[in-house]
Amino acid sequence: MSEEETIQSEAVEELIPSPQSNGAATKKRTKTVVKAGKVVKKKLVKKKKIIRKENPQTKLIKYSALLMLVAQMVGLVLLMRYTRTNRAPDQPLYLASSAVFVMECMKFFLCSCVIAFQSESSLFEELKEHVWNSPMEMVKLCVPSLLYTVQNNLLYLALTNLDASTYQVLYQLKILTTALFSALLLQRKFSAKKWFALIILTIGVAIVQVSGSGDKHNNPATDSRHRLIGLVAVLCAACTSGFAGVYFEKILKGSQTTLWLRNIQMGLPSILIAFITIYSKDSKVVAEQGILGGFSVMVWTVVIVQAAGGLIVAVVVKYADNVLKVFASSFSIIISCIISAIFFDFHATFLFLLGAGLVVGATAIYSAPEGRARTHRKPVLPVSNTSSVSRRSHVM
Repeated sequence: MSEEETIQSEAVEELIPSPQSNGAATKKRTKTVVKAGKVVKKKLVKKKKIIRKENPQTKLIKYSALLMLVAQMVGLVLLMRYTRTNRAPDQPLYLASSAVFVMECMKFFLCSCVIAFQSESSLFEELKEHVWNSPMEMVKLCVPSLLYTVQNNLLYLALTNLDASTYQVLYQLKILTTALFSALLLQRKFSAKKWFALIILTIGVAIVQVSGSGDKHNNPATDSRHRLIGLVAVLCAACTSGFAGVYFEKILKGSQTTLWLRNIQMGLPSILIAFITIYSKDSKVVAEQGILGGFSVMVWTVVIVQAAGGLIVAVVVKYADNVLKVFASSFSIIISCIISAIFFDFHATFLFLLGAGLVVGATAIYSAPEGRARTHRKPVLPVSNTSSVSRRSHVM
């Protein structure tokens, strides 16, 4: 029984008069218990407020992780765009499939280090228990592993054909695809406000797509074709992201496996799939320049930032709420536009600004907490019991 329920039960017991008590004594006792109940209730409210206060260290970790997430989201997109459009004339363009493969290997290594540091047992024992002794779970995780590998390759294709700011806005379509797959696979119900936000999001993305904005690397002669390829790549990436996320939630709901072990479980099939992708898609290029052909310092930076992004997201998921994550996403769009305008000669048209504004606003509306219906709380002292006791005291 909770502290508040104990107070309620004691208060009701105090209100039931004994045969020897008279009306005046009962009224006095009633007033005393009411005052005591109010004092204790105030203390409980005060106690709850103290509990809600964040630990300064937790607050520092939360906002530091949030700042790192914004930097990662902006830096990754801009660096990826730069490496796909700027290279020396004698240097070959690196393969997106190779970058994804190296990134998956690096992420697997980082997660292994975290598990070895945090776990009480050895890394080998953890891998044996959660990988070797869990074949069915590994088979289930092959689906999101395949989808995330395809998604990462599509993002490179999208940023080869789209400027960073347009890509940032269009990729918010993953909110729409996640909602649709949640409704289909999880039978999740959405309020009218959320559906309205999704419609506004779609309209905003459509406006950005036809806005004609671009940076210095956009060729007017082929711009429409590149924008179409980029849009298709972003749409496919958003679909794979939405379906993989919902599928992941559906099959692993209630699982007690840590996020780091889950990344290890998904990392093994992802590495295998990424390696197969290299030789099935780019075998001729690999034969000419090797797997790491075209890798420069900037390309290695992109791979490291992308691999570290998973760890940053894990920290944000643990410490930050949904509102702060939406703020990070919206803020990253604004920062990308500013940096693109300064360093990439990005020209934002009025239609682009209008569409981006609609997307940011729709994201905020969709992620805002729903207003819950107010439920009738039981008072500390039931009014009906009090009145009935008073009436009985007069009769006596």
